[in-house]
Amino acid sequence: MRMTPQRQLVLDAVREMDHATPEQVCRRIQHTAPTVNITTVYRALDLLEELGLVRHTHLGHGAPTYSVEEHEHVHLVCHRCGGIDEVPCEMLDGLARSLDEQRGFALDASHLALSGTCRDCRETDAGTADPPATADGKEPT
Repeated sequence: MRMTPQRQLVLDAVREMDHATPEQVCRRIQHTAPTVNITTVYRALDLLEELGLVRHTHLGHGAPTYSVEEHEHVHLVCHRCGGIDEVPCEMLDGLARSLDEQRGFALDASHLALSGTCRDCRETDAGTADPPATADGKEPT
């Protein structure tokens, strides 16, 4: 495989951006190489992934997000605010052991996004929650 200038531009853009959709990569590249189109970017990303230079993760609906191969972590995606956090893959070691022991399944946590509610959204919800009802179902006075 030959590293064409376009492929190198795509790889460099992913490295610079840490996480990026193909559209974001294309916009970044077009600042310096306006003739590179989205089809070229998708093809380059597919090839770079086959070569193990980048990986993709689905962080929710829409286009996958790409990062460089050595950038391994689990993504935590808040389904309320859309925020994304990262935690080390090792946080899932217990789950990985259980899956291996009980199912013979080898987990690749480096290619994983978990959805839930972030701390900020949970704290906001807790601060605006209605007070708990009393045993008779009426709100306390």
